Amino acid sequence: MSALVPLLVGIPLIGAAVNLIFGRRKKLQIAVSVVSLTTVTVLAAILLVAVDTTGPIAVAIAGWDIPLGIVLYVDVLAALLVVVTSVVLLAVLLFSIGQGAADNDEDTPVSIFYPAYLILGAGIFNAFIAGDLFNLYVGFEILLVASYVLITLGSTESRIRTGVVYIVVSLVSSILFLAAIAMVYGALGTVNMVQISERMALLPQDTQTILHLLLLLAFAIKAAVFPLSFWLPDSYPTAPAPVTAVFAGLLTKVGVYAIIRTETQLFVDNDLNFVLMMVALATMIVGILGAVAQAELKRILSFTLVSHVGYMVFGLAINTPLAVGATIYYIVHHIIVQTTLFLAVGLIERRAGSTSILKVKGLMRAAPVLAVLYFIPAVNLGGLPPFSGFIGKYALFDAAAEVGTPVMMVMIVGGIATSILTLYALMRAWNLSFWREENDSTETMERIAYLGNAPAAAISTERRTIPRIMTAATAGMVAVTLALTVFAGPLIDVCLRAGERIAEGITLVQLQDEGGEQ
Repeated sequence: MSALVPLLVGIPLIGAAVNLIFGRRKKLQIAVSVVSLTTVTVLAAILLVAVDTTGPIAVAIAGWDIPLGIVLYVDVLAALLVVVTSVVLLAVLLFSIGQGAADNDEDTPVSIFYPAYLILGAGIFNAFIAGDLFNLYVGFEILLVASYVLITLGSTESRIRTGVVYIVVSLVSSILFLAAIAMVYGALGTVNMVQISERMALLPQDTQTILHLLLLLAFAIKAAVFPLSFWLPDSYPTAPAPVTAVFAGLLTKVGVYAIIRTETQLFVDNDLNFVLMMVALATMIVGILGAVAQAELKRILSFTLVSHVGYMVFGLAINTPLAVGATIYYIVHHIIVQTTLFLAVGLIERRAGSTSILKVKGLMRAAPVLAVLYFIPAVNLGGLPPFSGFIGKYALFDAAAEVGTPVMMVMIVGGIATSILTLYALMRAWNLSFWREENDSTETMERIAYLGNAPAAAISTERRTIPRIMTAATAGMVAVTLALTVFAGPLIDVCLRAGERIAEGITLVQLQDEGGEQ
């Protein structure tokens, strides 16, 4: 099984190289991209079953023994996230194929898009299976370089402007991360995560706290944790629909994943849980209040993305195996549901020529299928029973109630309020865009006149037909969101086992034993 681990990163990189060589052959690029991501999905699923049954797999690359060389480490958490990521990347790829065919690739030139897309996937996969901090940094940089290309596709003024902000913020985060790696190496003589966890207790608490805060700061920027989330609502909505969907679903979760490793493995004895709890509460409340004040669907979803990162940080701040397992389930839920919602909004934009809830109306009659594709993930994200959003929030609240402190009770109330406001913001958009008739506007518009000054409220685009493959890709993702509910029991069991094993930790001896077969 250890031979399969490097292929998770190698296959998409090889696919990207082939796509660059054959930049003018669109059909070949599509075939290579689909085959690459499908293969990674299958390999990741095999590895998930293997590590859930027999334990983690560690591989030392290029013959350098652990911990001197580059270590790739796959446990249940890493394998599960690679499976989910590859499924999402494959679905969005199919969506982009339909969009490119219908629009003659004016927004997503294939000579650039498909190689950059596969490189983005390779960077995400590498980050999830990195066994040392420097390789995690390399994974971040691979995905960020690809994201710089994708976010500015089309070279429009708005995309270049927001892309510059995104690039500057990402570079600041990367510099902080690299500085933290240098300080960790200077203090402990290693960047291997297992060795760091074993040696960290030798440092004074003040030194641990400084290293801890610096890593959290770098990862919090990448995860869009308040108050470091200011860049996200302006950066994501301007990109093409497939790019926005991938960014919203996946990129912030890489930052959250890094925080999970930091809190559960590297700094077990250095407790910043109360700080994380307050940051989580602020992220939830400020994010969702921002969503309520928006009139543009992509910006509404971008602010809900920020607010729901708060739930994940909340789960990590509880710091129990049950809470970590619930957080993992919530990450899986949010990756899939948030991506699906952005795909549905991409369809709305094509059908109505706008994503402003002040302009879009009458879609229930005109596009009933689109109404269903938006409604199901919207109520799911809002936490309406019996969907996975409700299950994930309930699991987090249950873990908090088990601790039972007054702070936990405040967090539960904040989480419930955020969920209600999420449902309000998304259902208000549903009501205005789908149920409002073409001639039914005066009274309704008077009630929401305050939204007239919201950013991007007046933006309109050309109405376009929706290719069947775009609808099919979105419908497939909606089906996956429903599967999260139908198979919630087995999935939560896997997530809870992942949480328990993370809490147990892993020693260097175990890592060497597991990585012995190279």
